[in-house]
Amino acid sequence: MPSLRLGVNVGYSGAKIELPLEMIQEADRLGAYVVWTAESYGSDAVTPLAWMGALTSQIHLGTAIMQMPARTPANTAMTAMTLDQLSGGRFLLGLGLSGPQVVEGWHGQAYGKPLGKTREYVSIVRHIFAREAPLVHNGEFYQIPYQGADATGLGKPLKSILHGRADMPIYLAAIGPKNVELAAEIADGWLPIFFSPRHYAETYQPQIEAGFAKAGGGKSVANFDIAPSVPVSVGKDVNNARNLVKPFLALYIGGMGAKGKNFYHDLACRYGYTKAADRIQDLYLAGKKWEAMAAVPDELVDDVALCGPKERIAERLELWRRSPITTLNITTFNIEGLRVMAELLL
Repeated sequence: MPSLRLGVNVGYSGAKIELPLEMIQEADRLGAYVVWTAESYGSDAVTPLAWMGALTSQIHLGTAIMQMPARTPANTAMTAMTLDQLSGGRFLLGLGLSGPQVVEGWHGQAYGKPLGKTREYVSIVRHIFAREAPLVHNGEFYQIPYQGADATGLGKPLKSILHGRADMPIYLAAIGPKNVELAAEIADGWLPIFFSPRHYAETYQPQIEAGFAKAGGGKSVANFDIAPSVPVSVGKDVNNARNLVKPFLALYIGGMGAKGKNFYHDLACRYGYTKAADRIQDLYLAGKKWEAMAAVPDELVDDVALCGPKERIAERLELWRRSPITTLNITTFNIEGLRVMAELLL
């Protein structure tokens, strides 16, 4: 059975940015594969990662994710190449769309047609990395050089001054079926949230296999990194450990999107928790956050997280080992969670 790589996901900040540097440096020392940062509508994903890169020596540095609507493809490529070279080739470029509330409400960009936009975006970034020819792209969403009615006509195709790595890994965050298929087709890795190994076969495997088939060239799970973000809550009392994860699930299932437009709610339904997901959403949107947290089923927590004493986590980890994932990115509450997972995986 292939070994699972250990990753650490540190997310984005609250009102004041405070990086868990002790944990990140410990992960670097222990031989963890990657540390990931995130962004929503506050701290960005790149600046903290650059800070971490300067204070570590071997751990890979990944964005989970850089929001595509926040940056032009060229700006994303510039940032990725710069951080990759400064870190000695440790950068992993994780991209995603975010959701309509952030894309339109914060970035002021149209959310529509996400699949077509993602395909073009990744194509442009790869073209820049390859540096085989000046950048020209005539797509539905991106025209480079710009040719709009207000163009000066002075735009010219350019090649990056900085020589990037043509093979820099690109990951896509996706949970909807069509997005997952696209990730399997055009990306080097997939960043799922609330991944359930127990439900993989019926929920994701058909889309992953369809994406590989479209890509051709022998693409398979053997050369594609499935890298889910997994909450880890270590503690003697299993219920207390689960209760630390429930606010996170309630926030996403209940509050990350409007009714009918919440991908995380839809995912819980696909896992068979429709009644609970509806209740969590109703309570959360009504401002009853504590009740929403209490409505998260223990079974759902155990499907997507690792909770309890080390012995229980070791036992439940077997399910994850038997799944096709290759990098297990833990979100943990303290350094003890990291050390337990390092002992079990490394």
